[in-house]
Amino acid sequence: RYLALPQPADKVQCMYIWIDGSGENLRAKSRTVDFTPKSPKELPIWNFDGSSTGQAEGHNSDVMIHPVALFKDPFRGGNNRLVLCETYSHDGTVHRTNKRHSCNEVMQKVKDQHPWFGIEQEYTLQDTDLHPFGWPKNGFPGPQGPYYTGVGANKVYGRDVVEAHYRACLYSEVKIAGENAEVMPAQWEFQVGPCEGIDMGDHLWLARFLLHRVAEDFGIVVSFDPKPMPGDWNGAGAHTNYSTGAMRQPGGMKVMIEAIEKLGKRHASHIRAYDPHGGADNKRIDKFSYGVAHRGSSIRIPRQCSDEGCGYIEDRRPASNCDPYSVTEMIVRTTCLGETD
Repeated sequence: RYLALPQPADKVQCMYIWIDGSGENLRAKSRTVDFTPKSPKELPIWNFDGSSTGQAEGHNSDVMIHPVALFKDPFRGGNNRLVLCETYSHDGTVHRTNKRHSCNEVMQKVKDQHPWFGIEQEYTLQDTDLHPFGWPKNGFPGPQGPYYTGVGANKVYGRDVVEAHYRACLYSEVKIAGENAEVMPAQWEFQVGPCEGIDMGDHLWLARFLLHRVAEDFGIVVSFDPKPMPGDWNGAGAHTNYSTGAMRQPGGMKVMIEAIEKLGKRHASHIRAYDPHGGADNKRIDKFSYGVAHRGSSIRIPRQCSDEGCGYIEDRRPASNCDPYSVTEMIVRTTCLGETD
């Protein structure tokens, strides 16, 4: 009921959000400003205790946060804003955990090629004891099969969280494209995109933040662990769809194949960049392959794109806990800038 209390017209709550030292988790804190920000540049640079987030030592703990993107706040409503930030060291240098800065530099170099991305973010809902949500406490649900895109209380668990997250993303103007239940019970997926350049990382990280916050209200934990349950249960990924303007034009298949061949030559480097543990979460992917409509390959060419001779490719290697800034930067460096190992 407190959020229904009137808010002074000249006071706006801004929640600053940043990626912590794990490369996987988000942190946030709020401050009041006396205006409604229209651009992140209007907001002040702030700081936090990096010794408590794995980003600094206690004797020199201040880490600076620079606002870089604004979104509407679906929790507080009104003119209140969510503020995505980059991290910087106290001396003004880019912090070692700041992957956005170099990604943005690369995206600016290739902006005339108009790189578009869409990421399919898989995740698992868990109880606060980290047991998959809805699973029997002393056993397992039935074998996989009926859960993917399932309907019914015995097939899907946690739809309230999914629907609330979807609406929160739409309100915040995150470019969410859809959602569906996945193969393992309590596993779901949402899609963000198409986004051009740096927007892909910004919008996916904000969508992740919103998911954590929505689930928090339900007393549910969100896990982006690529393999949350041992045994014969599906893992989770972040399949990344990618195209340039040339790929989307008639005859673009030639450019798509050229890009795939470049990706194949840097397979090991991409695997290392595609999860925050330097490839440990992706070590199962030791061989590169591609094919049309082949979901077991590293790179999939959608059937429709093959038939039409243009479109996009799907990189199926990124782990569900990947940093989208690192993923999209690596793809562009390899395919647009022609970088090699």
